[in-house]
Amino acid sequence: MTDADQVRTSVVEVALGKLDLDTKARLLAGQDMWSLPALPEIGLKSLVMSDGPIGVRGVRWTADDPSIALPSPTALAAAWDPALARRAGRLLAQEARRKGVHVLLAPTVNLHRSPLGGRHFECYSEDPYLTGAIGSGYVNGVQDGGVGTTVKHFVGNDAETERFTVDSVIAPRPLRELYLAPFEAIVAGARPWGIMTAYNRVNGTTMTEHHHLVNEVLRGEWGFDGYNVSDWMAARSTTGDILGGLDVAMPGPQTVYGPALAEAVRAGEVPESAVDEAVRNVLRLAARVGALEGAPAVVAQVPAPIDGQALARELAARGFVLLRNENGALPLDATAGTVALIGAAARDARVLGGGSATVFPERIVSPLDGLTAALPEGSLTFTVGADPSDEPAPADKGFELRAVCRDASGAVLGEGSLPTGQVQWIGDDLPAGVTYETMASIEVTGTFLPRESGEHAFGTRGLGAFALAVGGETLWEGVQEMGDEADPFEAFFGAPSERARTVLTEGEPVEVSLTFHVPDMTALPLKAIMFSLLHLGPRRDPDELIAEAVEAARAAETAVVVVATTERVESEGFDRRDLALPGRQDDLVRAVAAANPNTVVVVNAGSPVELPWREEVAAVLLTWFPGQEGGAALADVLLGGTEPGGRLPTTWPARFADAPVTEVVPTEGRLEYGEGLFIGYRAYEAQGIAPAFPFGHGLGYTDWTYDSLEVTGTTARVRVTNTGTRPGREVVQIYLAPVADAAQRPASWLAGFAGVEAGPGESVETEIALPARAFEVWDEETHGWRRIGGSYEVRASRAHGRARLTATLDMP
Repeated sequence: MTDADQVRTSVVEVALGKLDLDTKARLLAGQDMWSLPALPEIGLKSLVMSDGPIGVRGVRWTADDPSIALPSPTALAAAWDPALARRAGRLLAQEARRKGVHVLLAPTVNLHRSPLGGRHFECYSEDPYLTGAIGSGYVNGVQDGGVGTTVKHFVGNDAETERFTVDSVIAPRPLRELYLAPFEAIVAGARPWGIMTAYNRVNGTTMTEHHHLVNEVLRGEWGFDGYNVSDWMAARSTTGDILGGLDVAMPGPQTVYGPALAEAVRAGEVPESAVDEAVRNVLRLAARVGALEGAPAVVAQVPAPIDGQALARELAARGFVLLRNENGALPLDATAGTVALIGAAARDARVLGGGSATVFPERIVSPLDGLTAALPEGSLTFTVGADPSDEPAPADKGFELRAVCRDASGAVLGEGSLPTGQVQWIGDDLPAGVTYETMASIEVTGTFLPRESGEHAFGTRGLGAFALAVGGETLWEGVQEMGDEADPFEAFFGAPSERARTVLTEGEPVEVSLTFHVPDMTALPLKAIMFSLLHLGPRRDPDELIAEAVEAARAAETAVVVVATTERVESEGFDRRDLALPGRQDDLVRAVAAANPNTVVVVNAGSPVELPWREEVAAVLLTWFPGQEGGAALADVLLGGTEPGGRLPTTWPARFADAPVTEVVPTEGRLEYGEGLFIGYRAYEAQGIAPAFPFGHGLGYTDWTYDSLEVTGTTARVRVTNTGTRPGREVVQIYLAPVADAAQRPASWLAGFAGVEAGPGESVETEIALPARAFEVWDEETHGWRRIGGSYEVRASRAHGRARLTATLDMP
């Protein structure tokens, strides 16, 4: 313990000693959606939290204070570079401090157990070692900047279906070796200041009440000394939660803590020492972030300022995975002819996954924007080709909107700007002068400048009574009732519904208005309003659109087709049903590829999708959800200014039917992890299934030879040579394969990796640590780790199953 640690500990103990029971209980309950109460009597500021996987939104759903939007966590993991993740974390800490945020509710380190997981874009990988390494880099980076992290969701929240109630039934070995492993690695390697316990149960016990996993494993075995906060609205039992090790129940103001906790102590149901320990953890967090008077913050000097736009652009390119590149189709020569850019997703870019990870960047560079800026004038054409969505979506391009709040008499109480047609106000996130008690209606109003002539559809999403008007004419009035959505998050948003159509003219602005009648919310424990004004542009015959794209492709030297998923395919709150690209996008790719052999397909998705045409095109580039600078990074990579640096952090199946683990829907409330240790590449190898692209796969713009491999019990030393004509970066991956296994392990697993850089003709050597845990299994009889000796084949590989060099290692 350092001198500063001792000072912080002393200040925490003195502060704790000044608090009475009621004040302590109140401190453990959120005072609102995002913060804990200040206690001026002990010099404690209000601790402020914010969502933060890819950007720091802050405490309000608004674009008035824009946020840097980095690429999705799957993209960050695809870079296979903990140091890069640390730089991303430092930028997010910078953003948090600017917005007055003390703690980020990230990273998400649940595993890609099944490709159907709807929120996998917010998680890193199917592999626990890679997840732990990237997560440690992120946590270290954020905390380098003096801002806390909250590693989530502890544990077993690997799917979205019935996530509030599902019982994840996981045997001890896979629980330890797979699902707990990233959390353990991050606690050991980055000492996070926070952990978030999940909604779900694990083996029958709700995670917010899981004394064994929280108090005995997380705190006892691993030595975690941070604070433990519930996922939002996950805390359900006053005594169960505090005895189970939950420190903070969020959000407020009504939670199972506060007065209820004080009463439980007075009734003898909870020892006051349990409350003291939780308060001690909260005060320690406050001391670390500089929110407790007299306690020195862990970081006195913050890192040097970081250019957010530049880093977002670099991160995007570093995470792009070049899946296929026949005959050197990429990079393109910017001066070698025309490029036909095709796909609605090239114009209207989806740069982030959404849900609680949503932020509002100052700008978004679409693929069309990026390539237009990078290519010579007149060399780029654009056609829609196919739209991934045929549903109305929140009003965005061409709309300028604000929300006007009125009382029952029609008098204006206040108004706020809207980044899109979506209103999402939770708790105190209301425009100035507005309260839930006085507000009777909200009008989303403004102008729309159509970019196409024709019949435009307008609609609503949300529950309640609405009135929709366009051009001063009321087109629809009605009520949206509750649907059959199983997840409260999804149900509260409601299903998108088309309400009316009207003919509009390109370039002629029109007034739009959606009035929402605010219901009585006095009985609700958490007050919130969520609804949206939706829009869908004119629909043209899909075959005509594809035919136009084919003609454009035939007339160009190169065709670049951008395909994508939508928020109705991948988002928080629900899982996917299949891995197909929505709409007619597969038909579009096939038609374009038949017309132009030099077709490049850019896939904008947060997790695996089927690519049935992958062998019919010249190149396939995976961009994940690439963040605000994604279009600029795409131009950098396509034109060769930057090498695509990514490697797959999750296996890409050839088709959905090949995915080894597809069960994400509970049966009678239970989700059995019956596959045990065999998820991801472990399962593909065990079942002899060849994926479309294996875990760790990714091409660059140069070639490499693997020259030598030397191994000891703790390291693998690998020498590689860049044999191409360009500088490049290679990710050297080390897999272990037991020669004769008696421990019922997978056939091979990732044990370490390193990125190396070299110029043309240069050789470079890297030493990769082989962690002791790579040779251990969890012994279910002794309840401890057991080392497995014997012979191992050590494989230096470019991807799983693609070893370049092997060596035998005999372990005692």
